[in-house]
Amino acid sequence: MLISSERLEETANRLRRGSKALDTYLQYKAREIGVKEVQIKALLPEKNRFERLQQQAARLQEQYPVTEERPSLYGILVGVKDLFHLENFPTRAGSRLPPELLTGEEGKLIADLKDAGALMLGKTVTTEFAYFAPGPTRNPHNPGHTPGGSSSGSAAAVAAGYCPLALGTQTIGSVIRPAAFCGIVGFKPSFGRIPTEGLLLFSPSADHAGLFTQNMAGMRLAARLACQNWRESEESEVDPETGSSPVLGIPVGSYLKQTSSQGKEIFDTQLKFLSSRGYELKEVEVFAEIKEINRSHNRLIAREFAEIHASWYREYADSYRQTTAELIETGQQISDKTYRQDRNRQAGLRSELQEIMQAKKIDLWISPPAPGPAPEGLESTGDPVMNLPWTSAGLPAVNLPAGKFNNDLPAGLQLVGNFTGDEELLVWSEKLFQDLEELEGTILQ
Repeated sequence: MLISSERLEETANRLRRGSKALDTYLQYKAREIGVKEVQIKALLPEKNRFERLQQQAARLQEQYPVTEERPSLYGILVGVKDLFHLENFPTRAGSRLPPELLTGEEGKLIADLKDAGALMLGKTVTTEFAYFAPGPTRNPHNPGHTPGGSSSGSAAAVAAGYCPLALGTQTIGSVIRPAAFCGIVGFKPSFGRIPTEGLLLFSPSADHAGLFTQNMAGMRLAARLACQNWRESEESEVDPETGSSPVLGIPVGSYLKQTSSQGKEIFDTQLKFLSSRGYELKEVEVFAEIKEINRSHNRLIAREFAEIHASWYREYADSYRQTTAELIETGQQISDKTYRQDRNRQAGLRSELQEIMQAKKIDLWISPPAPGPAPEGLESTGDPVMNLPWTSAGLPAVNLPAGKFNNDLPAGLQLVGNFTGDEELLVWSEKLFQDLEELEGTILQ
C-alpha cells in the first residue's frame, strides 16, 4: 500500500504557526511524490515542479512573515483536476485534442484558494473529459485496482499523501465513488454552492465542483472557503457535542438492489454498527422508478455534452476515444422535447426527496457509495449508479471511510443532506466520521 494519513487541518496549523517549515515540508513532499508517483501516476507531468513551488513558497513567506497573519491554507498543497483552468498550465482534460482549444482563465474557486495561501501542486489526471475512458492512475491501496473516476488523480493524490486537499468534479459519481475506492473523504456540495466558472464543463445542468481530504475536520476547513455564502451560525445549530445524532434514512427498494451482494453485505454490517451506536435508522421506499431516473439523467448529460463538443467533434472526431465519441453521438440524437422532459424530471426529483425528508423527519440519507469495491484493473473506473440520483437532484453528498472489503480495499458510506444544507451535512458527517473510525482497518465481511 502507498497510502498516507496527512490531515489538512493539522498540516495547515503547523505551517501557519511555523512549527513546520514550509521549505522543509516541500522538500519532503518532493521526495515522497518522487517515489510514489512511479506507481500511482496521479499527476500530469511537470518539469521543475518543486522548483516552481519553492519560488512560490518564498513569495508567500515574504508576504506573510508574521505567523499570526497567515491565512488558513498557508502553504497547503492542492491537487487540481485537469478540467479546472489553472494559470500557466494547459487544460488537457485527459484528451488528445489540442490544449489551446480547451484552456481558459482561472475561476473563483482557484482564486479563493490562492488567496487563502494554498499552493497548487499541479494538475491531476482525469478520465477523458470526465467520462469513462480511464487514465493511467492507480489505487494507492492496491495499484492493481482502479482509483475510480473521473477524478482519479485527485482522489489518489490525497490518499497517497501528495497533498492534503484536491479538487474534483461530479456529473454522476466522480467525487464520491473515487473517494470511497481510495478510502478518503469526498464532498460534493449542493448544486451551485461551489462556482464552476473556470471549469471545462461536461453538463451545465449536472456539473458539481467537489473536494477531497483525509478527514472531516479538514473538509470543513476547505468547504468554508470553497462554498459560497457559508453559514457559520447555522453550522453551529447542529452540535455533535450534545450527544444527539441525525436520523438516517435508508432508501430501500430498487435503488439498493443495484449493489452487488458483496456491497449489500458490507452496507448491512455498517448499518448494524451505526444502530449499535445509537443512530436512528428509518427505511423509506424511494426511487421506485430508478431505471428511468438513471436513463433520464444519462440522456440529459449526453445531450449537453454533445452540444459543448459539437464544433470540436466535427473537426477532431478521430481524436476522441471510443466511449467518449459514442456519448457525443448518443447526445446528438436526443430531441428537444425529451431534453425538456429530462430537465423537468431532474427538478421534480429534488422536490420529491426534499418532501420525503421533511415528512419522514430524516436528517440524512445513507447508502453505499458504489455497488462494491474498486474493480480490479484499469479498464473500468467503476459504476456510478449509486451516486446518480443524488447528483441528479443536486443534493449535497459526502463519502466517509467505513471499514474494508475482504480483499483489503476500502469501503465507504455515502451521506446525503438537504439541498443547500451543506453546513449541517458536514457537521453531522464529522460526528459519523468519528464514530466510524472504530471500523478503521476492520474487514466487514
